[in-house]
Amino acid sequence: MPTKDARIDAYIAKAQPFAKPILRHLRAELHAACPEVEETIKWGMPHFAYHGLLAGMASFKAHVAFGFWKGSLVTGSTRQAKEAMWDFGCITSVKQLPGKRELRALIKKAMELNESGTAPKRPRKHAKPPLRIPADLSAALKSAAKAAAFFKSLPPSAKRDYIEWITEAKQPATRAKRLATTVEWLAEGKRRNWKYET
Repeated sequence: MPTKDARIDAYIAKAQPFAKPILRHLRAELHAACPEVEETIKWGMPHFAYHGLLAGMASFKAHVAFGFWKGSLVTGSTRQAKEAMWDFGCITSVKQLPGKRELRALIKKAMELNESGTAPKRPRKHAKPPLRIPADLSAALKSAAKAAAFFKSLPPSAKRDYIEWITEAKQPATRAKRLATTVEWLAEGKRRNWKYET
């Protein structure tokens, strides 16, 4: 028996008039293709789960977004630039969605991927260039032993935060001010974003 969440009924009721039939159609197709699907609200939007998150939909002022959590593994799309979140772009009519047979086949494929535990490949992160301490920071640290010792103890990412902050200054006066602040904070044992650390 399908499990329906009253919060999704409320979500659809509050949607723009054009969006209501789209949201109802997607919901009905998910239940038809996957009778065991469970409904929930995540991040303020309707989501559907079957052995993990299966699909989600969202209503906006001028369009609806819909997609599968396993994205391109389900749809086969290799499209990088998207006009809207998820797989199907800005949906303004039920006619823009795949036909019932195709949509149900995609839902079944998403179900199979969830059942098997298949996960999408994460894009490789590009290696960051090695740290190069600017000459002015190096000179300032030579005359501030406590600041130099703390800087040396920091992990590379925390050192990079300070170096980038200093080197991204556009004006020499701004750079000098940031350099002085860096030495002061380092001497106090503070990381660059210490205000936001708990």
